[in-house]
Amino acid sequence: MPKNRERFNPDPSIHISKMNVIIPFSPDVPCDNNGQRMWWAFLASSMVTFFGGLFIILLWRTLKYLWTVCCHCNAKKKEVHRITTGDGIKRTDKDDAAASEVGWMTSVKDWAGVMISAQTLTGRVLVVLVFALSIGALVIYFIDSSDPIESCQNFYKDFTLQIDMAFNVFFLLYFGLRFIAANDKLWFWLEVNSVVDFFTVPPVFVSVYLNRSWLGLRFLRALRLIQFSEILQFLNILKTSNSIKLVNLCSIFISTWLTAAGFIHLVENSGDPWENFQNSQALSYWECVYLLMVTMSTVGYGDVYAKTTLGRLFMVFFILGGLAMFASYVPEIIELIGNRKKYGGSYSAVNGRKHIVVCGHITLESVSNFLKDFLHKDRDDVNVEIVFLHNISPNLELEALFKRHFTQVEFYQGSVLNPHDLARVKIESADACLILANKYCADPDAEDASNIMRVISIKNYHPKIRIITQMLQYHNKAHLLNIPSWNWKEGDDAICLAELKLGFIAQSCLAQGLSTMLANLFSMRSFIKIEEDTWQKYYLEGVANEMYTEYLSSAFVGLSFPVICELCYVKLKLLLIAIEYKSDQGESSTLINPGNHVKMQEGTLGFFIASDAKEVKRALFYCKACHDDITDPKRIKKCICKCRLQEDQQSALSPKKKQRNGGMRNSPNSSPKIMRHDPLLILGNEQIESMDENVKKYDSTGMFHWCPSKDIEKVILTRSEAAMTVLSGHVVVCIFGDVKSALIGVRNFVMPLRASNFHYHELKHIVFVGSLEYLKREWETLHNFPKVSILPGTPLSRADLRAVNINLCDMCVILSANQNNIDDASLQDKECILASLNIKSMQFDDSIGVLQANSQGFTPPGMDRSSPENSPVHGLVRQTSVTTGANIPIITELAKPGKKLPVISFSQDKSSGTSIQMITELVNDSNVQFLDQDDDDDPDTELYLTQPFACGTAFAVSVLDSLMSATYFNDNILTLIRTLVTGGATPELEGLLAEENALRGGYSTPQTLANRDRCRVAQLALYDGPFADLGDGGCYGDLFCKALKTYNMLCFGIYRLRDAHLNTQSQCTKRYVITNPPYAFELVPSDLIFCLMQFDHNAGQSRTSLSHSSHSSHSSSKKSSSVHSIPTTNRTNRAKSRDSRDKQKYHKMLRLLIKFDPHNVNVTFQFYSTIVKLCEETFSCIMITTCITSN
Repeated sequence: MPKNRERFNPDPSIHISKMNVIIPFSPDVPCDNNGQRMWWAFLASSMVTFFGGLFIILLWRTLKYLWTVCCHCNAKKKEVHRITTGDGIKRTDKDDAAASEVGWMTSVKDWAGVMISAQTLTGRVLVVLVFALSIGALVIYFIDSSDPIESCQNFYKDFTLQIDMAFNVFFLLYFGLRFIAANDKLWFWLEVNSVVDFFTVPPVFVSVYLNRSWLGLRFLRALRLIQFSEILQFLNILKTSNSIKLVNLCSIFISTWLTAAGFIHLVENSGDPWENFQNSQALSYWECVYLLMVTMSTVGYGDVYAKTTLGRLFMVFFILGGLAMFASYVPEIIELIGNRKKYGGSYSAVNGRKHIVVCGHITLESVSNFLKDFLHKDRDDVNVEIVFLHNISPNLELEALFKRHFTQVEFYQGSVLNPHDLARVKIESADACLILANKYCADPDAEDASNIMRVISIKNYHPKIRIITQMLQYHNKAHLLNIPSWNWKEGDDAICLAELKLGFIAQSCLAQGLSTMLANLFSMRSFIKIEEDTWQKYYLEGVANEMYTEYLSSAFVGLSFPVICELCYVKLKLLLIAIEYKSDQGESSTLINPGNHVKMQEGTLGFFIASDAKEVKRALFYCKACHDDITDPKRIKKCICKCRLQEDQQSALSPKKKQRNGGMRNSPNSSPKIMRHDPLLILGNEQIESMDENVKKYDSTGMFHWCPSKDIEKVILTRSEAAMTVLSGHVVVCIFGDVKSALIGVRNFVMPLRASNFHYHELKHIVFVGSLEYLKREWETLHNFPKVSILPGTPLSRADLRAVNINLCDMCVILSANQNNIDDASLQDKECILASLNIKSMQFDDSIGVLQANSQGFTPPGMDRSSPENSPVHGLVRQTSVTTGANIPIITELAKPGKKLPVISFSQDKSSGTSIQMITELVNDSNVQFLDQDDDDDPDTELYLTQPFACGTAFAVSVLDSLMSATYFNDNILTLIRTLVTGGATPELEGLLAEENALRGGYSTPQTLANRDRCRVAQLALYDGPFADLGDGGCYGDLFCKALKTYNMLCFGIYRLRDAHLNTQSQCTKRYVITNPPYAFELVPSDLIFCLMQFDHNAGQSRTSLSHSSHSSHSSSKKSSSVHSIPTTNRTNRAKSRDSRDKQKYHKMLRLLIKFDPHNVNVTFQFYSTIVKLCEETFSCIMITTCITSN
């Protein structure tokens, strides 16, 4: 700040003999011509003010005390007088009335208190203004410190003196307010701020009077810095205890430092009075600051030091206090700064760019998997910034990962349970919030509770935010429904890992390899090109496909789904598998391969399988007028014809497009009201009879097969009872768990296998092998499902496995509930791996191979899984369970009427455990290397590249991580996956399970039976049937078109033998998945085709009476009895029909057995005894029994 001050060099003639001090002055400035120093006048003004006021306060207190004593004595005398006169009551009332009145002094005091307090806006402004002016006065002191300690000056010409005078007038007024508001005037007079005012305000007025300036004690204004933290709190800047403490320490340290430097500057530049000021030295203020710092730090270079006695005396005492303060304050300040959160800032939103908040379980593995999928190059223009919020700072590896993606990723330390942290990441403007779960935690329920609390906190802060959260346990999803602002129709989604994991595994029991195919479809994988003709080449070509959504062109309006599907596959090289259909009421639902009855509407959203998002644009840009003659799909671009202009208008109505398709989302499986030829509305007589409204065959939603609840004792098998029961074509679930294990939710595994789009005779029997204590805990959710049995034991016991005929099962599933209780990641899957290797090393008798090849199986009454008749399906014949010598899981095959399927062998050793189809659940991806001893997978190979995963024999929950990003970009993807995997679980069903924790039976009405009309996944064999001609060297595209046109079957992949390309006689029986092969892909007879198959209402007519006559599980030696109330006439007719079919079945079985030579085949007596017993119980065939027994 420039100073408008005239400075003159002192006249050498002017010399003060007494003090020998020269005071600069100007002739036009009235000053002492003798150069007499007047520092004592400035100091005296401050001292008189301080001690004078102190004396007045003490005198006032003394007089007040004496007056109070006198009044007290007089009051006692008057009280005695009032008691004697008897008029005390009236006088007392007057005194109380006078006491209740508030005096003007009290009012003024209250007003002054409000003015100086920070409780009101005026008070806060005044306090901040006083602090700012104090800092301004300190700055003026810094400027004046470069001048002599005392000098002559003119108030009207010195600008800094005028400003300082104005500041001090304000300080004086503020001092008056503080004095009035003070309750204890004595303590107020001795406060630090009051002392600062005493020694800084009066000298300014003396300066004006004497026309001279004395630097004096103005450095005391630095003590005002102590209040810096209070000011910042008033302004709501400091909120945390650490920040307040840090500012307090810094302000105390700096104010003490500056104040002490000011005192040294004063005495060193003035000198000692008793030395006639002759021992002074010229030190600037900042040199004094430097001196005190090196003194406090005990360094003491000696280049600057105190010469005056006052200065040295002060340094002695300052070293004692300053050293202690330096040694305690500085380390604490450094510690607070060091502990300050590195990631404690706030997110700054960028205009035109969305951001999402990711929280929950933030680790290197979870973040790397998330970013790898979210930021994949195949995604179409990902202009989204990812903000991670976690209460623990990232380690070095995770920090390096964030730095590699610094353009799109930011990390902030905090908790979503803290509203302040939610404000820091701008959750109110975020496009969505994603919550990751710890899949490997020891207590899944506790982890789900934590995530639910995160959802509650976020929804409480901003109810409209879209939340996608991972849940570990299915039953915990119900708690999300209790949150008022949770709305799945607006995009909120809960990805239940247990539900989807077990659903994927269950679908693999129906079509092995499907879990691998679906997992690859919603995961972003880069295309890896392999030139060699190996199975990896074809597998990786399929892995490059993902699932996308896009609006269909207006050129498709009015066409049926099969026509559009064929056009997209042949012309556009896209695979359309489902659409989002909007009803007249505005509700939308996802229809998978709906069939001919659905006609396309304007603005229909399609679900495609393609390699990247750009390819899917062809479905939007396609124009029949412009692109009909184009053969290269890459040339299909946006055209400008009239049809395209209409398409642009339609697209403009949906600006968010496939990114978000919320709005009126309907439940996944609810059918819209569309024109269709519903078979239930044109029922035949047999179909009408089967629709008995008095019998509950399905749950209340019509989505699942249902039976009355059964006690667990009725479904328990002992080892001997299981051995007497010749199980075949069933599903064996080997499960590890005990009383303390967390429940994995086995219901999610059983529900897809009990979907109502299967007929009752098509349901595979499920046998659980495991700890009875654990299964009792799970049974509460399983007791309403038919065809379920339990063998108490252990999956590591070969005797238990042989008892359930594991070599004849369609699928063996290995699960564990103990995986997350082990800290060592390599040992988490030890039980599942040991069980898998144990089964593969088992050897079995080959005598039952003919039974298996007969494709009928052999199960006791009450567990009949098929009847000998063939059911007409679309005019053809369906063999519902074709189990060949290759031990293929259940395959749906179309054959010519009257033609029996041959027994095909793919050179597999049926006597070995390696022939058993199984799928093993893994927690740690790297443990997949231990499942197959004959593969060459590297331990560091990603899971999707390993042979067990490609073959569909291993599944890890980590593959579900990709669903988080897939759901964010398109919430319909999760709906489609749920529809395919869960067998028909809907939000309505979840609400029902939340209320009762069990399925509720419902009567068979046309509305509930209509829900059975939905697609299901099946596998189509090519070695025989109507597609046999294409199976030997035909094109996959021809098969696709023929299946779609003839049977409305939508093919989407191949399950091929691993060594099929080698053309050798002894091929390996392992198969791998090929997703969406190209049109010209060559087929081989051993291929199995993944297809979406329409529900056939006529397939179960001839079996209805048999299949639904018994839903209860078998007991040890008794026939299963009916659990439904069936009319007498129907029961009689069905019993006769059943007896007739049983006779045919067992006659056929016995004819096969009589042909056996017991000396050549290893058929045990126990097996013969079982056959005998069943024959006697069924139709008392004594002669044949005697024949068998004698043999």
